[in-house]
Amino acid sequence: MQDAMKKKKKPLVLDDEEGEQQGEDNVIVLTEESQDFARRIVHPSSGTAAKRKQSTLKFSEPKEPSTKSVGSMLRKTPTEVVEERHSKGFSQVSIQASIRTKEEREAVNLEWARFFYESGIPFNAANSRQFEIAIEATAQYGSGYRPPTYHELRELLLEKVVKETDDLRKKHEDAWKQYGCTLMSDGWTDRRGHHLINFLVNSPEGTFFLESVDASSEVHDQVMLADLLEKKIMDIGVDKVVQVVTNNGANYKAAGKLLMERFPTLYWTPCAVHCLDLMLKDVAKLKEFKKPISRARHVTTFIYRHGRLLSAMREKTNGRDLVRPAATRFATTFLILQSLYKHKDALRFLFTSKEWTGCKLAKTEARKKVYDILLSREFWNSVEDCLRASLPLIIVLRVVDGDERPAMPEVDALMNHAKEKIKASFSTKNKRSLLNKIIQIIESRWDRQMDTPLYGAALFLNPGKFYTIQKENDEYVGHLRGCFNDVLARMVQDESIRNKIDQQSMLYEDQRGDIFKNCMALQTVKSKNLVSDLKI
Repeated sequence: MQDAMKKKKKPLVLDDEEGEQQGEDNVIVLTEESQDFARRIVHPSSGTAAKRKQSTLKFSEPKEPSTKSVGSMLRKTPTEVVEERHSKGFSQVSIQASIRTKEEREAVNLEWARFFYESGIPFNAANSRQFEIAIEATAQYGSGYRPPTYHELRELLLEKVVKETDDLRKKHEDAWKQYGCTLMSDGWTDRRGHHLINFLVNSPEGTFFLESVDASSEVHDQVMLADLLEKKIMDIGVDKVVQVVTNNGANYKAAGKLLMERFPTLYWTPCAVHCLDLMLKDVAKLKEFKKPISRARHVTTFIYRHGRLLSAMREKTNGRDLVRPAATRFATTFLILQSLYKHKDALRFLFTSKEWTGCKLAKTEARKKVYDILLSREFWNSVEDCLRASLPLIIVLRVVDGDERPAMPEVDALMNHAKEKIKASFSTKNKRSLLNKIIQIIESRWDRQMDTPLYGAALFLNPGKFYTIQKENDEYVGHLRGCFNDVLARMVQDESIRNKIDQQSMLYEDQRGDIFKNCMALQTVKSKNLVSDLKI
Protein backbone atom coordinates (compact mmCIF):
# COMPACT_ATOMS: atom_id res chain seq x y z
CA MET A 1 0.00 0.00 0.00
CA GLN A 2 2.90 2.34 0.83
CA ASP A 3 4.63 1.66 -2.52
CA ALA A 4 1.42 2.28 -4.46
CA MET A 5 0.89 5.62 -2.78
CA LYS A 6 4.49 6.70 -3.47
CA LYS A 7 4.08 5.94 -7.19
CA LYS A 8 0.78 7.72 -7.65
CA LYS A 9 1.58 10.59 -5.26
CA LYS A 10 -2.10 11.39 -5.04
CA PRO A 11 -3.88 12.67 -1.92
CA LEU A 12 -5.88 10.04 -0.04
CA VAL A 13 -9.56 11.02 -0.05
CA LEU A 14 -11.49 9.40 2.77
CA ASP A 15 -15.21 8.74 2.49
CA ASP A 16 -17.50 9.69 5.31
CA GLU A 17 -20.06 7.31 6.83
CA GLU A 18 -22.66 8.15 4.12
CA GLY A 19 -20.17 7.12 1.46
CA GLU A 20 -19.87 10.65 -0.01
CA GLN A 21 -16.50 12.22 -0.63
CA GLN A 22 -15.35 14.83 1.83
CA GLY A 23 -14.56 18.37 0.72
CA GLU A 24 -11.24 19.89 -0.09
CA ASP A 25 -10.69 20.93 3.52
CA ASN A 26 -10.79 17.34 4.71
CA VAL A 27 -8.30 15.92 2.20
CA ILE A 28 -5.22 14.54 3.90
CA VAL A 29 -1.90 14.08 2.17
CA LEU A 30 -0.05 11.24 3.87
CA THR A 31 3.52 11.98 4.85
CA GLU A 32 5.91 9.15 5.64
CA GLU A 33 4.99 9.32 9.34
CA SER A 34 1.25 9.45 8.73
CA GLN A 35 1.56 6.61 6.20
CA ASP A 36 3.03 4.50 8.97
CA PHE A 37 0.14 5.56 11.21
CA ALA A 38 -2.37 4.50 8.53
CA ARG A 39 -0.56 1.21 8.00
CA ARG A 40 -0.91 0.39 11.70
CA ILE A 41 -4.64 1.11 11.50
CA VAL A 42 -5.10 -1.31 8.62
CA HIS A 43 -2.93 -3.97 10.27
CA PRO A 44 -3.37 -3.61 14.05
CA SER A 45 -1.39 -5.82 16.39
CA SER A 46 -4.44 -7.38 18.04
CA GLY A 47 -7.45 -9.21 16.68
CA THR A 48 -9.82 -6.25 17.03
CA ALA A 49 -9.79 -5.25 13.34
CA ALA A 50 -12.65 -7.60 12.50
CA LYS A 51 -14.86 -5.74 14.96
CA ARG A 52 -14.46 -2.42 13.14
CA LYS A 53 -15.91 -1.38 9.79
CA GLN A 54 -13.42 -2.03 7.02
CA SER A 55 -15.35 -0.11 4.35
CA THR A 56 -14.51 3.34 5.67
CA LEU A 57 -11.69 5.04 7.50
CA LYS A 58 -12.40 8.36 9.11
CA PHE A 59 -9.80 10.28 11.06
CA SER A 60 -8.38 13.74 11.29
CA GLU A 61 -4.76 14.64 10.86
CA PRO A 62 -3.06 14.50 14.28
CA LYS A 63 -0.89 17.33 15.39
CA GLU A 64 1.69 14.86 16.66
CA PRO A 65 1.83 11.28 15.36
CA SER A 66 0.83 8.79 18.08
CA THR A 67 3.48 6.32 19.22
CA LYS A 68 0.80 3.69 19.96
CA SER A 69 -1.08 1.68 17.39
CA VAL A 70 -4.85 1.83 17.40
CA GLY A 71 -4.89 -1.90 18.05
CA SER A 72 -2.85 -1.52 21.21
CA MET A 73 -5.14 1.28 22.40
CA LEU A 74 -8.31 -0.74 21.79
CA ARG A 75 -7.27 -4.10 23.17
CA LYS A 76 -7.64 -5.04 26.83
CA THR A 77 -4.82 -4.55 29.30
CA PRO A 78 -2.98 -7.64 30.61
CA THR A 79 -4.72 -7.24 33.97
CA GLU A 80 -8.15 -7.13 32.31
CA VAL A 81 -7.35 -10.21 30.21
CA VAL A 82 -6.30 -12.23 33.27
CA GLU A 83 -9.28 -11.04 35.31
CA GLU A 84 -11.62 -12.12 32.51
CA ARG A 85 -9.86 -15.48 32.31
CA HIS A 86 -10.49 -16.11 36.01
CA SER A 87 -14.06 -14.83 36.00
CA LYS A 88 -16.98 -17.24 36.02
CA GLY A 89 -18.28 -15.89 32.74
CA PHE A 90 -17.24 -16.73 29.18
CA SER A 91 -13.65 -15.96 28.25
CA GLN A 92 -13.01 -15.47 24.53
CA VAL A 93 -9.82 -16.99 23.12
CA SER A 94 -7.80 -14.65 20.90
CA ILE A 95 -7.36 -15.45 17.21
CA GLN A 96 -3.60 -15.90 17.54
CA ALA A 97 -3.99 -18.26 20.50
CA SER A 98 -6.57 -20.35 18.63
CA ILE A 99 -4.30 -20.96 15.63
CA ARG A 100 -1.35 -22.11 17.75
CA THR A 101 -0.76 -25.85 17.89
CA LYS A 102 -0.42 -27.93 21.02
CA GLU A 103 3.24 -28.54 20.23
CA GLU A 104 3.97 -24.78 20.02
CA ARG A 105 2.44 -24.17 23.43
CA GLU A 106 4.33 -27.12 24.92
CA ALA A 107 7.64 -25.72 23.60
CA VAL A 108 6.97 -22.40 25.37
CA ASN A 109 5.93 -24.25 28.54
CA LEU A 110 9.23 -26.15 28.53
CA GLU A 111 11.20 -22.91 28.49
CA TRP A 112 9.26 -21.60 31.48
CA ALA A 113 9.67 -24.92 33.26
CA ARG A 114 13.46 -24.77 32.79
CA PHE A 115 13.46 -21.24 34.23
CA PHE A 116 11.59 -22.45 37.33
CA TYR A 117 13.92 -25.46 37.76
CA GLU A 118 17.21 -23.60 37.23
CA SER A 119 16.25 -20.70 39.50
CA GLY A 120 14.78 -22.88 42.24
CA ILE A 121 11.46 -21.02 42.13
CA PRO A 122 8.64 -22.70 44.13
CA PHE A 123 6.04 -24.21 41.82
CA ASN A 124 3.18 -22.41 43.57
CA ALA A 125 4.54 -19.18 42.05
CA ALA A 126 2.77 -20.34 38.87
CA ASN A 127 -0.53 -19.83 40.70
CA SER A 128 0.25 -16.13 41.18
CA ARG A 129 -2.11 -13.78 39.37
CA GLN A 130 0.80 -11.41 38.74
CA PHE A 131 2.72 -14.21 36.97
CA GLU A 132 -0.12 -14.55 34.45
CA ILE A 133 -0.34 -10.78 34.01
CA ALA A 134 3.41 -10.57 33.30
CA ILE A 135 3.12 -13.35 30.69
CA GLU A 136 0.19 -11.61 29.00
CA ALA A 137 2.04 -8.27 28.97
CA THR A 138 5.05 -9.94 27.33
CA ALA A 139 2.84 -11.61 24.71
CA GLN A 140 1.17 -8.29 23.87
CA TYR A 141 4.59 -6.63 23.47
CA GLY A 142 5.59 -9.21 20.87
CA SER A 143 8.84 -10.74 19.68
CA GLY A 144 12.10 -9.03 20.63
CA TYR A 145 11.13 -8.05 24.17
CA ARG A 146 14.18 -7.67 26.40
CA PRO A 147 13.57 -8.66 30.04
CA PRO A 148 14.59 -6.29 32.86
CA THR A 149 18.23 -6.30 33.91
CA TYR A 150 19.56 -6.93 37.40
CA HIS A 151 20.13 -3.19 37.86
CA GLU A 152 16.59 -2.30 36.72
CA LEU A 153 15.03 -4.84 39.07
CA ARG A 154 17.19 -3.67 41.97
CA GLU A 155 16.69 0.08 41.61
CA LEU A 156 14.60 1.64 38.83
CA LEU A 157 11.71 -0.80 38.75
CA LEU A 158 11.75 -1.23 42.53
CA GLU A 159 11.31 2.52 43.00
CA LYS A 160 8.35 2.52 40.59
CA VAL A 161 6.67 -0.41 42.34
CA VAL A 162 7.17 1.25 45.74
CA LYS A 163 5.50 4.39 44.37
CA GLU A 164 2.65 2.27 42.99
CA THR A 165 2.24 0.67 46.42
CA ASP A 166 2.07 4.10 48.04
CA ASP A 167 -0.57 5.15 45.52
CA LEU A 168 -2.44 1.92 46.18
CA ARG A 169 -2.44 2.65 49.90
CA LYS A 170 -4.04 6.04 49.22
CA LYS A 171 -6.76 4.26 47.27
CA HIS A 172 -7.33 1.89 50.19
CA GLU A 173 -7.30 4.78 52.67
CA ASP A 174 -10.13 6.42 50.72
CA ALA A 175 -12.12 3.19 51.10
CA TRP A 176 -11.32 3.07 54.84
CA LYS A 177 -12.67 6.57 55.19
CA GLN A 178 -15.81 5.85 53.17
CA TYR A 179 -16.76 2.37 54.44
CA GLY A 180 -14.76 1.82 57.62
CA CYS A 181 -12.27 -1.04 57.91
CA THR A 182 -11.11 -4.05 59.93
CA LEU A 183 -7.67 -4.21 61.53
CA MET A 184 -6.38 -7.80 61.48
CA SER A 185 -3.48 -9.15 63.54
CA ASP A 186 -1.74 -12.48 63.00
CA GLY A 187 1.32 -13.75 64.90
CA TRP A 188 3.83 -16.31 63.67
CA THR A 189 7.38 -17.51 64.32
CA ASP A 190 10.03 -17.61 61.57
CA ARG A 191 12.83 -20.16 61.17
CA ARG A 192 15.19 -18.11 63.33
CA GLY A 193 12.76 -18.12 66.24
CA HIS A 194 11.68 -14.50 65.85
CA HIS A 195 8.08 -13.91 66.86
CA LEU A 196 6.52 -11.59 64.30
CA ILE A 197 3.10 -9.96 64.36
CA ASN A 198 1.58 -9.00 61.01
CA PHE A 199 -0.96 -6.20 60.72
CA LEU A 200 -3.39 -6.03 57.80
CA VAL A 201 -6.36 -3.81 57.02
CA ASN A 202 -9.46 -5.12 55.26
CA SER A 203 -12.23 -3.13 53.58
CA PRO A 204 -14.49 -3.52 50.52
CA GLU A 205 -11.45 -2.38 48.48
CA GLY A 206 -9.55 -5.51 49.60
CA THR A 207 -6.86 -6.44 52.12
CA PHE A 208 -3.80 -4.23 52.52
CA PHE A 209 -0.65 -5.31 54.37
CA LEU A 210 0.25 -2.62 56.88
CA GLU A 211 3.47 -3.81 58.50
CA SER A 212 5.17 -6.59 60.45
CA VAL A 213 6.49 -6.04 63.98
CA ASP A 214 9.23 -8.12 65.63
CA ALA A 215 7.92 -8.77 69.15
CA SER A 216 10.48 -11.40 70.15
CA SER A 217 11.79 -9.39 73.10
CA GLU A 218 8.34 -8.57 74.47
CA VAL A 219 6.11 -10.44 76.88
CA HIS A 220 2.90 -11.05 74.99
CA ASP A 221 0.50 -10.17 77.77
CA GLN A 222 -2.79 -8.34 77.36
CA VAL A 223 -1.38 -4.86 78.07
CA MET A 224 1.46 -5.17 75.54
CA LEU A 225 -0.88 -6.46 72.81
CA ALA A 226 -3.53 -3.83 73.56
CA ASP A 227 -0.93 -1.03 73.39
CA LEU A 228 0.43 -2.37 70.09
CA LEU A 229 -3.04 -2.64 68.55
CA GLU A 230 -3.97 0.80 69.87
CA LYS A 231 -0.97 2.32 68.10
CA LYS A 232 -2.07 0.80 64.79
CA ILE A 233 -5.63 2.02 65.32
CA MET A 234 -4.37 5.55 65.90
CA ASP A 235 -2.23 5.35 62.74
CA ILE A 236 -5.25 4.33 60.65
CA GLY A 237 -7.75 6.60 62.39
CA VAL A 238 -10.10 5.78 65.26
CA ASP A 239 -13.12 6.86 63.23
CA LYS A 240 -12.21 4.44 60.43
CA VAL A 241 -11.64 1.19 62.36
CA VAL A 242 -14.89 -0.75 62.89
CA GLN A 243 -13.39 -3.88 64.42
CA VAL A 244 -10.14 -5.60 65.35
CA VAL A 245 -9.74 -9.29 64.51
CA THR A 246 -7.13 -11.49 66.23
CA ASN A 247 -6.76 -15.15 67.10
CA ASN A 248 -8.66 -16.68 70.01
CA GLY A 249 -5.82 -16.88 72.55
CA ALA A 250 -6.57 -15.84 76.13
CA ASN A 251 -4.06 -12.97 75.95
CA TYR A 252 -5.64 -11.61 72.76
CA LYS A 253 -9.13 -11.99 74.22
CA ALA A 254 -8.11 -9.94 77.26
CA ALA A 255 -6.41 -7.38 74.99
CA GLY A 256 -9.60 -7.12 72.95
CA LYS A 257 -11.63 -6.27 76.05
CA LEU A 258 -9.13 -3.56 76.95
CA LEU A 259 -9.41 -2.07 73.45
CA MET A 260 -13.20 -1.98 73.63
CA GLU A 261 -12.93 -0.10 76.92
CA ARG A 262 -10.48 2.39 75.46
CA PHE A 263 -12.48 2.91 72.24
CA PRO A 264 -16.26 2.96 72.88
CA THR A 265 -17.15 2.60 69.16
CA LEU A 266 -14.81 -0.34 68.47
CA TYR A 267 -15.46 -4.09 68.38
CA TRP A 268 -12.95 -6.85 69.03
CA THR A 269 -13.78 -10.04 67.14
CA PRO A 270 -11.89 -13.36 67.38
CA CYS A 271 -10.90 -15.15 64.19
CA ALA A 272 -13.79 -17.29 62.87
CA VAL A 273 -11.37 -19.61 61.03
CA HIS A 274 -9.48 -20.32 64.25
CA CYS A 275 -12.77 -20.96 66.06
CA LEU A 276 -13.94 -23.46 63.40
CA ASP A 277 -10.53 -25.13 63.46
CA LEU A 278 -10.81 -25.62 67.22
CA MET A 279 -14.33 -26.99 66.75
CA LEU A 280 -13.03 -29.65 64.40
CA LYS A 281 -10.25 -30.43 66.88
CA ASP A 282 -12.80 -31.06 69.63
CA VAL A 283 -14.98 -33.17 67.32
CA ALA A 284 -11.92 -35.28 66.39
CA LYS A 285 -11.34 -35.96 70.10
CA LEU A 286 -14.73 -37.64 70.55
CA LYS A 287 -14.49 -41.27 71.55
CA GLU A 288 -16.54 -42.38 68.54
CA PHE A 289 -14.13 -40.67 66.10
CA LYS A 290 -10.73 -41.28 67.67
CA LYS A 291 -10.41 -44.87 66.47
CA PRO A 292 -11.32 -44.35 62.76
CA ILE A 293 -9.09 -41.26 62.57
CA SER A 294 -6.14 -43.19 64.03
CA ARG A 295 -6.74 -46.05 61.59
CA ALA A 296 -6.96 -43.67 58.62
CA ARG A 297 -3.63 -42.09 59.55
CA HIS A 298 -2.08 -45.58 59.81
CA VAL A 299 -3.28 -46.47 56.29
CA THR A 300 -1.96 -43.30 54.62
CA THR A 301 1.38 -43.48 56.49
CA PHE A 302 1.89 -47.12 55.47
CA ILE A 303 1.14 -46.45 51.79
CA TYR A 304 3.42 -43.42 51.51
CA ARG A 305 6.34 -45.18 53.21
CA HIS A 306 6.63 -47.78 50.44
CA GLY A 307 7.38 -46.58 46.92
CA ARG A 308 6.10 -49.63 45.00
CA LEU A 309 2.84 -49.65 46.95
CA LEU A 310 2.42 -45.91 46.40
CA SER A 311 2.96 -46.35 42.65
CA ALA A 312 0.42 -49.18 42.55
CA MET A 313 -2.10 -47.05 44.45
CA ARG A 314 -1.70 -44.13 42.03
CA GLU A 315 -2.30 -46.54 39.17
CA LYS A 316 -5.59 -47.65 40.75
CA THR A 317 -6.68 -44.07 41.57
CA ASN A 318 -5.82 -42.67 38.10
CA GLY A 319 -2.79 -40.78 39.39
CA ARG A 320 -4.57 -39.15 42.34
CA ASP A 321 -2.95 -38.90 45.78
CA LEU A 322 -4.45 -39.22 49.24
CA VAL A 323 -4.61 -36.30 51.64
CA ARG A 324 -1.79 -36.76 54.14
CA PRO A 325 -1.57 -35.71 57.82
CA ALA A 326 -0.45 -32.11 58.41
CA ALA A 327 1.06 -30.43 61.45
CA THR A 328 -1.61 -27.71 61.54
CA ARG A 329 -5.23 -27.25 60.57
CA PHE A 330 -7.38 -29.91 62.21
CA ALA A 331 -9.60 -29.87 59.11
CA THR A 332 -6.86 -31.93 57.47
CA THR A 333 -7.79 -34.83 59.74
CA PHE A 334 -11.24 -35.05 58.22
CA LEU A 335 -9.98 -34.35 54.70
CA ILE A 336 -7.87 -37.51 55.07
CA LEU A 337 -11.04 -39.48 55.81
CA GLN A 338 -12.82 -37.85 52.86
CA SER A 339 -9.94 -38.76 50.56
CA LEU A 340 -9.88 -42.37 51.76
CA TYR A 341 -13.64 -42.69 51.37
CA LYS A 342 -13.47 -41.27 47.84
CA HIS A 343 -10.92 -43.92 46.84
CA LYS A 344 -12.47 -46.68 48.95
CA ASP A 345 -13.04 -49.15 46.08
CA ALA A 346 -9.61 -48.55 44.54
CA LEU A 347 -7.83 -49.13 47.85
CA ARG A 348 -9.76 -52.30 48.65
CA PHE A 349 -9.10 -53.63 45.16
CA LEU A 350 -5.39 -52.82 45.52
CA PHE A 351 -4.96 -54.79 48.76
CA THR A 352 -6.82 -57.81 47.38
CA SER A 353 -5.13 -57.92 43.95
CA LYS A 354 -2.82 -60.79 42.97
CA GLU A 355 0.17 -58.54 42.20
CA TRP A 356 0.01 -57.17 45.74
CA THR A 357 -0.67 -60.36 47.69
CA GLY A 358 2.27 -62.05 45.96
CA CYS A 359 4.97 -59.56 47.11
CA LYS A 360 7.01 -59.81 50.33
CA LEU A 361 5.57 -56.61 51.85
CA ALA A 362 2.11 -58.18 51.79
CA LYS A 363 3.23 -60.78 54.33
CA THR A 364 4.24 -58.31 57.05
CA GLU A 365 2.17 -57.58 60.15
CA ALA A 366 1.77 -53.92 59.19
CA ARG A 367 0.26 -54.91 55.85
CA LYS A 368 -2.19 -57.27 57.53
CA LYS A 369 -3.33 -54.49 59.83
CA VAL A 370 -3.94 -52.16 56.87
CA TYR A 371 -5.73 -54.97 55.03
CA ASP A 372 -8.06 -55.55 57.99
CA ILE A 373 -8.80 -51.83 58.27
CA LEU A 374 -9.68 -51.35 54.60
CA LEU A 375 -11.93 -54.42 54.50
CA SER A 376 -13.67 -53.60 57.79
CA ARG A 377 -17.31 -52.56 57.47
CA GLU A 378 -17.13 -51.03 60.95
CA PHE A 379 -14.26 -48.74 59.86
CA TRP A 380 -16.09 -47.40 56.81
CA ASN A 381 -19.32 -46.86 58.79
CA SER A 382 -17.33 -44.84 61.33
CA VAL A 383 -15.71 -42.85 58.52
CA GLU A 384 -19.17 -41.98 57.19
CA ASP A 385 -20.18 -40.69 60.62
CA CYS A 386 -17.02 -38.58 60.81
CA LEU A 387 -17.76 -37.04 57.43
CA ARG A 388 -21.38 -36.30 58.32
CA ALA A 389 -20.19 -34.44 61.41
CA SER A 390 -17.32 -32.54 59.80
CA LEU A 391 -18.13 -31.71 56.18
CA PRO A 392 -20.81 -29.04 56.95
CA LEU A 393 -18.28 -27.30 59.23
CA ILE A 394 -15.52 -27.59 56.62
CA ILE A 395 -17.82 -25.90 54.06
CA VAL A 396 -18.26 -22.97 56.47
CA LEU A 397 -14.49 -22.94 57.05
CA ARG A 398 -13.79 -22.65 53.32
CA VAL A 399 -16.21 -19.74 52.92
CA VAL A 400 -14.81 -17.89 55.94
CA ASP A 401 -11.21 -18.55 54.92
CA GLY A 402 -11.73 -17.40 51.32
CA ASP A 403 -10.64 -14.08 49.83
CA GLU A 404 -13.21 -13.70 47.08
CA ARG A 405 -15.97 -11.97 49.06
CA PRO A 406 -16.72 -10.85 52.63
CA ALA A 407 -17.95 -13.76 54.77
CA MET A 408 -19.40 -11.86 57.75
CA PRO A 409 -22.84 -11.21 56.16
CA GLU A 410 -23.27 -14.98 55.65
CA VAL A 411 -21.33 -16.77 58.37
CA ASP A 412 -24.14 -16.72 60.95
CA ALA A 413 -26.60 -18.21 58.45
CA LEU A 414 -24.00 -20.74 57.30
CA MET A 415 -23.40 -21.92 60.87
CA ASN A 416 -27.14 -22.40 61.41
CA HIS A 417 -27.38 -24.33 58.14
CA ALA A 418 -24.39 -26.50 59.13
CA LYS A 419 -26.04 -27.39 62.45
CA GLU A 420 -29.31 -28.30 60.69
CA LYS A 421 -27.39 -30.45 58.23
CA ILE A 422 -25.61 -32.31 61.05
CA LYS A 423 -28.89 -32.81 62.95
CA ALA A 424 -30.51 -34.29 59.84
CA SER A 425 -27.56 -36.67 59.36
CA PHE A 426 -27.80 -38.05 62.92
CA SER A 427 -31.59 -38.17 63.21
CA THR A 428 -31.81 -41.88 64.09
CA LYS A 429 -32.27 -42.88 67.74
CA ASN A 430 -28.98 -44.76 68.05
CA LYS A 431 -27.10 -41.59 66.95
CA ARG A 432 -28.82 -39.13 69.30
CA SER A 433 -26.11 -39.35 71.95
CA LEU A 434 -23.36 -38.63 69.40
CA LEU A 435 -25.40 -35.78 67.91
CA ASN A 436 -25.80 -34.10 71.29
CA LYS A 437 -22.03 -34.20 71.84
CA ILE A 438 -21.32 -32.64 68.42
CA ILE A 439 -23.91 -29.87 68.80
CA GLN A 440 -22.66 -29.11 72.31
CA ILE A 441 -19.10 -28.67 70.96
CA ILE A 442 -20.28 -26.39 68.16
CA GLU A 443 -22.50 -24.20 70.31
CA SER A 444 -20.04 -23.93 73.20
CA ARG A 445 -17.18 -22.90 70.90
CA TRP A 446 -19.27 -20.49 68.83
CA ASP A 447 -21.14 -18.92 71.75
CA ARG A 448 -18.04 -18.63 73.91
CA GLN A 449 -15.69 -17.25 71.26
CA MET A 450 -17.85 -15.66 68.55
CA ASP A 451 -20.42 -13.99 70.80
CA THR A 452 -20.44 -10.63 69.02
CA PRO A 453 -23.50 -8.80 67.62
CA LEU A 454 -21.57 -7.84 64.48
CA TYR A 455 -22.36 -11.19 62.84
CA GLY A 456 -26.08 -10.83 63.54
CA ALA A 457 -26.08 -7.21 62.36
CA ALA A 458 -24.28 -8.18 59.15
CA LEU A 459 -26.85 -10.89 58.45
CA PHE A 460 -29.66 -8.43 59.19
CA LEU A 461 -28.21 -6.13 56.49
CA ASN A 462 -27.87 -8.96 53.97
CA PRO A 463 -31.21 -8.84 52.07
CA GLY A 464 -30.40 -11.95 50.06
CA LYS A 465 -30.48 -13.98 53.29
CA PHE A 466 -32.52 -11.84 55.68
CA TYR A 467 -35.81 -11.75 53.75
CA THR A 468 -35.73 -15.54 53.40
CA ILE A 469 -35.20 -15.92 57.16
CA GLN A 470 -38.00 -13.42 57.75
CA LYS A 471 -40.50 -15.74 56.06
CA GLU A 472 -39.44 -18.79 58.07
CA ASN A 473 -38.28 -17.80 61.57
CA ASP A 474 -39.73 -14.78 63.38
CA GLU A 475 -37.81 -15.50 66.58
CA TYR A 476 -34.47 -15.46 64.78
CA VAL A 477 -35.42 -12.23 63.00
CA GLY A 478 -35.94 -10.64 66.42
CA HIS A 479 -32.47 -11.79 67.48
CA LEU A 480 -30.90 -10.27 64.33
CA ARG A 481 -32.77 -7.01 64.88
CA GLY A 482 -31.44 -6.91 68.45
CA CYS A 483 -27.87 -7.43 67.19
CA PHE A 484 -28.31 -4.55 64.74
CA ASN A 485 -29.62 -2.29 67.51
CA ASP A 486 -26.64 -3.16 69.74
CA VAL A 487 -24.17 -2.31 66.96
CA LEU A 488 -26.03 0.90 66.11
CA ALA A 489 -26.06 2.06 69.75
CA ARG A 490 -22.33 1.39 70.18
CA MET A 491 -20.95 2.68 66.91
CA VAL A 492 -23.07 5.77 66.26
CA GLN A 493 -22.72 8.31 69.07
CA ASP A 494 -24.73 11.12 67.45
CA GLU A 495 -28.34 10.65 68.55
CA SER A 496 -29.93 12.37 65.54
CA ILE A 497 -27.95 10.23 63.07
CA ARG A 498 -28.72 7.11 65.10
CA ASN A 499 -32.47 7.86 65.01
CA LYS A 500 -32.32 8.43 61.25
CA ILE A 501 -30.56 5.10 60.68
CA ASP A 502 -33.06 3.37 62.95
CA GLN A 503 -36.00 4.74 60.94
CA GLN A 504 -34.43 3.67 57.65
CA SER A 505 -33.68 0.20 59.04
CA MET A 506 -37.39 -0.25 59.89
CA LEU A 507 -38.32 0.65 56.30
CA TYR A 508 -35.72 -1.86 55.10
CA GLU A 509 -37.00 -4.58 57.44
CA ASP A 510 -40.64 -4.07 56.38
CA GLN A 511 -39.70 -3.52 52.71
CA ARG A 512 -41.41 -0.13 52.67
CA GLY A 513 -40.40 3.20 51.20
CA ASP A 514 -39.75 4.50 47.70
CA ILE A 515 -36.88 2.13 46.93
CA PHE A 516 -39.09 -0.95 47.29
CA LYS A 517 -41.53 0.44 44.74
CA ASN A 518 -38.84 0.00 42.11
CA CYS A 519 -39.15 -3.37 40.37
CA MET A 520 -35.41 -3.43 39.62
CA ALA A 521 -34.62 -3.13 43.34
CA LEU A 522 -36.90 -6.07 44.10
CA GLN A 523 -35.40 -8.19 41.32
CA THR A 524 -31.80 -7.64 42.45
CA VAL A 525 -32.42 -7.90 46.20
CA LYS A 526 -30.87 -11.40 46.35
CA SER A 527 -27.60 -10.22 44.83
CA LYS A 528 -27.23 -7.07 46.93
CA ASN A 529 -25.17 -6.83 50.10
CA LEU A 530 -25.83 -3.69 52.09
CA VAL A 531 -22.83 -4.28 54.36
CA SER A 532 -20.39 -3.48 51.56
CA ASP A 533 -22.33 -0.29 50.72
CA LEU A 534 -22.59 1.08 54.25
CA LYS A 535 -20.34 3.37 56.18
CA ILE A 536 -21.22 2.34 59.70
